[in-house]
Amino acid sequence: MDQFLWVVVPYLSLAVFAVGHVWRYRYDKFGWTTRSSQLYEDRLLRLGSPLFHFGMLGVVGGHVIGLLVPRSWTEAVGISDHAYHYVAVGGGLVAGVAVTVGMVILIYRRRTVGPVFSATTAMDKVMYAFLAAAVLLGMWNTIAGSIFTLGGEYNYREGVSVWYRSFLAFSPDAELMAAAPLGFQLHALVAFSLFALWPFTRLVHVFSAPLGYVTRPYVVYRSRDDRQLGSHRPRRGWEKVG
Repeated sequence: MDQFLWVVVPYLSLAVFAVGHVWRYRYDKFGWTTRSSQLYEDRLLRLGSPLFHFGMLGVVGGHVIGLLVPRSWTEAVGISDHAYHYVAVGGGLVAGVAVTVGMVILIYRRRTVGPVFSATTAMDKVMYAFLAAAVLLGMWNTIAGSIFTLGGEYNYREGVSVWYRSFLAFSPDAELMAAAPLGFQLHALVAFSLFALWPFTRLVHVFSAPLGYVTRPYVVYRSRDDRQLGSHRPRRGWEKVG
């Protein structure tokens, strides 16, 4: 079972993630969008969206540093475990709270604003459920594992992080994840499920950077008073018709 959960499932999710994006881009380019609902309501959106997106940048950055940077590297540059712990917990909590508050606002908006709720698909609801579960489990691991230290202190940098790097090197050690606390295991399984769902949701917009906006030509608008088409000179108000 350990081999299935921590070897087969991760690589299967990664394969679905990669192949699903290729399929979606080739056969559903018009659906490759956030399906913005700003026209229906923008007050709550202006508050919740920046909190969620900027908080998510912090969460992703924290995961990249925590999972990819070995403990020996931070020790080599003079960062002690104590200092790393405080920076990781403090930054993680700030980013996690921002994501949580932003997501609550966005879900509340989607549920209470009629047109926005009508535009919500079943896949949107599934995506929000898995995303919320991943965020809440991550927050719980940060609080329980780093502050309360329930069940004894667990150093994820010697377990989960090592497994993740071995996973990227295509030589995963399933025993490392099998020995992790239940909260970390659930967080990882929910994250794998979210990655598998990713290509079939609005999350694909993450890979659509609007770089073309920088070089695209200006949009030319015709004056409302100019009712004549083509290259004819517009008629002045004092000129006679005909």
